[in-house]
Amino acid sequence: MAPKKAAAAEPKARLGKVSNNLRIGIVGMPNVGKSSFFNCLAKADLGKAANFPYATIDPEETKVPVPDDRFTWLCQTYKPKSEVPAFLTCIDIAGLTAGASTGAGLGNAFLSHVRSVDGIFQVVRCFDDAEVIHVEGDVNPVRDMEVISKELRLKDIEWVEKQIDTQKKSARSAGNNSLEDRKKKEDLGTMEKVLHMIKEENKDVRKGEWNNKEIDVINSMMLLTAKPVIYLVNLSEKDYERKKNKWLPKIKEWIDTNNPGDQLIPFSVALEERLMGEGGMENTTQSLARIIRSGYDALDLIRYFTCGQPECRAWTIRRGTKAPQAAGVIHSDFEQKFVCGHKFSFDDLKELGSESAVQSGGKISQIGKTYEMVDGDIVTWKAGA
Repeated sequence: MAPKKAAAAEPKARLGKVSNNLRIGIVGMPNVGKSSFFNCLAKADLGKAANFPYATIDPEETKVPVPDDRFTWLCQTYKPKSEVPAFLTCIDIAGLTAGASTGAGLGNAFLSHVRSVDGIFQVVRCFDDAEVIHVEGDVNPVRDMEVISKELRLKDIEWVEKQIDTQKKSARSAGNNSLEDRKKKEDLGTMEKVLHMIKEENKDVRKGEWNNKEIDVINSMMLLTAKPVIYLVNLSEKDYERKKNKWLPKIKEWIDTNNPGDQLIPFSVALEERLMGEGGMENTTQSLARIIRSGYDALDLIRYFTCGQPECRAWTIRRGTKAPQAAGVIHSDFEQKFVCGHKFSFDDLKELGSESAVQSGGKISQIGKTYEMVDGDIVTWKAGA
């Protein structure tokens, strides 16, 4: 007898909600440049940039086009009447101060707004400016990062302890040997493991090694420290242009010690503002484009394209999305009445020059319900009547 095929490995679950509509929040201490950075992203004065703490109270939202050379090439090739790139949704959130976890300042509002987003741009101030006050009295980015990290963990500890208490009461009410009881006890074990990590080990949840069952429980808990973080170091124009600042090595050391693997991107809000004033969005540095792409990637987002003369469009989906769900991003009927898709890759199109050449070269394939989308796929969907 032929040996049995090994069972396919279970796909690794990811931290965070299951959705294609994800948002990234701009977080930091007051007066570090969050709203000014947001304004650069929005290309308009939407955030309330001002020289006093809590200038931003209600979160502002903007959708930022994701720079993509592939999409630019597709538009130049197809010359469509309409061009719709992929977007990253960014939220400007009020500044956090020490004591936020216990309600100091706008702490409760701040933390609820952080809980509602799916990733974090943490803006870290490294510029000196006597006219821009710092809520702690002086510029010390490592201290600021420590404050934010501590407050997010403290709030998570409070949140997890409450959920553990509720889970214990719920577990006692279930039958001792029932499936429901065993499930509740397993979930309780995961919660206690999470609490130990953030309370005793002083580590963020996203840095833990979790199996799929544990990830399901963690996702239901909506924890602040489970969200991906990108550190945006806001430098003066001079320091950005000379690529040097006394705090950069210390910030890198702090990240490597506390959250190894997290991305650090130096940029200058002042420089971006000046360049935009002189020549618009096209005149900004590459840092802004890098930040936008990094935020999109941190949320584990990819895009596929639909192309034609009426419209070229990039559709945002989570990595690992299957074909029917990807089609459903366009219209729910496409998912419900999914038949198949016909797809080819951007790389093949660019190499061969035209759709007809791609077809002649046998590079167009039919995809079914089990196909997992790949970043850069170009697709035409077929759905039932």
